Amino acid sequence: MADVSSKITTKLERAKAEGRTWWSFEYFPPRTPQGMQNLYDRIERMAQLGPEFVDITWNAGGRTSDMTVSLVRTVHAYFGLETCMHITCTNMPRYKIDDALREAKAYGCRNLLALRGDPPANGSVWEPTAAGFSHAYELVQYIRAHYGDYFTIAVAGFPEGHPEEVDGDEVELQRLKAKVEAGADFIFTQMFYDFDIFADWVRRVRRAGITVPIVPGVMPVQNYGGFTRAIARFRTRVPQYFHDALDPVKEDDEAVRAVGTRLVGDMCRKILDTPELDIHGLHIYTMNLERGSRMLLEYLGLTPTANPPLPWKPSLTPKRRDEGIRPIFWANRAKSYVNRTENWDEFPNGRWGDARSPAYGDVDTHGAQLRFTPDDALALWGTPETIDDVRQLFARFCAGELASLPWSDAPVAKETKVIDQLLVQLNQRGFLTINSQPPVDGARSDDPVHGWGPKNGYVYQKAYLEFFVSPEQLDELLVRIEKHPQITYHAVNAQGDMRTNTTSDAPNAVTWGCFPHCEIVQPTIVESISFLAWKDEAYEIGRNWANLYPPESKTRALLHDVFDTYFLVNVVHNDFKQDHAIFEPFLTTDLPAIERLQVGEAPHGKAAAPAA
Repeated sequence: MADVSSKITTKLERAKAEGRTWWSFEYFPPRTPQGMQNLYDRIERMAQLGPEFVDITWNAGGRTSDMTVSLVRTVHAYFGLETCMHITCTNMPRYKIDDALREAKAYGCRNLLALRGDPPANGSVWEPTAAGFSHAYELVQYIRAHYGDYFTIAVAGFPEGHPEEVDGDEVELQRLKAKVEAGADFIFTQMFYDFDIFADWVRRVRRAGITVPIVPGVMPVQNYGGFTRAIARFRTRVPQYFHDALDPVKEDDEAVRAVGTRLVGDMCRKILDTPELDIHGLHIYTMNLERGSRMLLEYLGLTPTANPPLPWKPSLTPKRRDEGIRPIFWANRAKSYVNRTENWDEFPNGRWGDARSPAYGDVDTHGAQLRFTPDDALALWGTPETIDDVRQLFARFCAGELASLPWSDAPVAKETKVIDQLLVQLNQRGFLTINSQPPVDGARSDDPVHGWGPKNGYVYQKAYLEFFVSPEQLDELLVRIEKHPQITYHAVNAQGDMRTNTTSDAPNAVTWGCFPHCEIVQPTIVESISFLAWKDEAYEIGRNWANLYPPESKTRALLHDVFDTYFLVNVVHNDFKQDHAIFEPFLTTDLPAIERLQVGEAPHGKAAAPAA
């Protein structure tokens, strides 16, 4: 039921049929490990902008080919984005091309941009590599000969002519036609800023009998220096009105971005609004920068319109493409879940089945590490010295006042807003929540808060809470839970002592959806085997937090005491039609410290109401 179309051409055909404008981003591998980590963070943020796919460059001279393949793998596995990988002739004998193609296929990449490539970094003139290829069309032919239709292949088009071409535009046009006749499926253009030049080139391409889709490549104006360097490098012709608008503000980066966004945005709008050109999307050369791309999309009014296919971000590696179920415990640590299950031979895609089947990898140092530097973590979480300090810290996160907790890679989810005040009270009373969801009773699949999955469907979920709590408070809580037969729980301490009122190891679906022409989809579950695997990671994260502080400090001693003695608990209320009934055992009149909230009243409106 999820859109797992891996070929870009299929995605573009679907967008055109739906009358939907699409966009994509290009990134290049940085030279340093820190640069790569920063880029991963940026790609993850920019994924929220809804690109149809991302394009990963090979870089001049093939010097970063290993990093290109690594970047493709990571984007597929952790960010759920379709990729298009560059592959060039520069410094690439055939055995290296074979290696790159094998790795691309192994990591689930089915889209390539075949290029001759730029001259090597240490040379000014392009020369063929021994046992390699001299032209992009030869590379296209080679890929088709060895892989058939497995890969969608893009090639480059040059509306202003290739910078190195001396024989004229018609020769370059014939080279483009040769690449398409060799098997190319669509064309990415070089960057340009002149609508008239682009439109005239498209007409000439079509008159030459080339019918494959054309994707215009556009580069936002990030700053004046970068703009002038780019147009000089690619010999890009720029209309005079661009210079007239940018030159007066060239010393003011903010003004340059604003003016440049308007200029490039107006050009893009004209391209998209000209029926003769038959252009339905934009490929944005980001230069690994975020703000200019975001501003351009906002200026054009382009925002994601497709629902997420699942309530969690799918992984697009070959083995996981059909994955349809995950335990809820890793909802805020998706990368760790992917790491710990990467050696599975298959993934559940219907119902979980045998509860003994999940065999999780051990918690490694990377999986349980904090997602912040020590300095950033200390700035975020301070130095709590009493248990009340810890409670207030968790409460502030639930109230949206903190960007993260050690167990969460991101701020609280939008749907948490409907229960945030209740969560604040729970934490102030000592129930240190690290995961939660409100009940949902038939919200439309396009609901802006709860929606996911195909159009015209309905989604449901049971209320869920997960928290650390002291043994004394747990004993009192379980007595109260026994009065609520619709509530099930699992509680486990760091030593592995389990308490539960469930009578089966079978999974309990806590999120499901009903969609046209589909069976019921159950993508999120609670079950004991997975909870025990998550337990080790959850406690290790807590200990890593404690170890940020000096060995003899009050904070370190306090946090180690918490994670040595507290229980980790998950609670499910199995009647999804009762808005906030899950909170009743927690917020009762016999608990001290805070006035009881009327849990029958939603603080931000009825959580379970379907969207209008």
